Amino acid sequence: MQDQQPKNLMLSLPDGLVVDRSWLQAKGFARSSMDYFIRSGKLESVGRGAYRRPGPPLKWQHLAYSLQELGYSSHIGGRTALDLQGFAHYLPLGGIQTVELYGISKLPGWLLEIQTTPQFEACGTAGFKQLPEQALTSQPFGHWDWPLRFATPELAIFELLAQVSNEADFSLLDKYFESSPTLRPALCNSLLQTCNNIKSKRLFLWFAHRQQHPWLAHVETTDVNLGSGKRMIIRGGALDKTYQITVPRHMLEEQDAPDFF
Repeated sequence: MQDQQPKNLMLSLPDGLVVDRSWLQAKGFARSSMDYFIRSGKLESVGRGAYRRPGPPLKWQHLAYSLQELGYSSHIGGRTALDLQGFAHYLPLGGIQTVELYGISKLPGWLLEIQTTPQFEACGTAGFKQLPEQALTSQPFGHWDWPLRFATPELAIFELLAQVSNEADFSLLDKYFESSPTLRPALCNSLLQTCNNIKSKRLFLWFAHRQQHPWLAHVETTDVNLGSGKRMIIRGGALDKTYQITVPRHMLEEQDAPDFF
């Protein structure tokens, strides 16, 4: 039987996919078979408890899809998703520097052991307990056309808004909003309804009004919970009186003298 095991492994485990023993067991491989694959070099360790078939160096897309296959509710989001979907004004030499993974708050140990470029960052849920179904999309990758989960541009913007804390963040988001004349208002409405991050929702509406794209006319805010009271987002910023948030003084469009924190 042993002479058939490598063939079975090749059929069950695509090249480039990183898995653990639980995944292999679910595919019908006994512990003794796994040990045989490792001893014979049919499987190689890429980190504690994680294995792949020997092959070319792994790309970050292999690892991102492997997380999906292992059951992690992760997706490529935030700035990574926007940049890779054509919203970047420029990409650094050599491509993206960090892959932002949303939907998880901690990377598995084996992934931390792998020295990859770019590096991975676990970014949490950005205030969403449950995402609208249409908030995620997929892009095929590699020979197998693996469907890599991506945040749509609408969701990726909300994910970035949750991280805003300084003027540089405001400038970055301003560029992304400027490059977003085709956001889908129905999805924006769904995200405004399901997001629990008050800061993100107020900032989204503030930037949307700042850019005045046509889709804004179809965004409904009547039933959106925007919380109450003032929110200091950046220290020393000017208070926008409509959304009660502090924003960079030079970006505030109101003509009357603003209040300051």
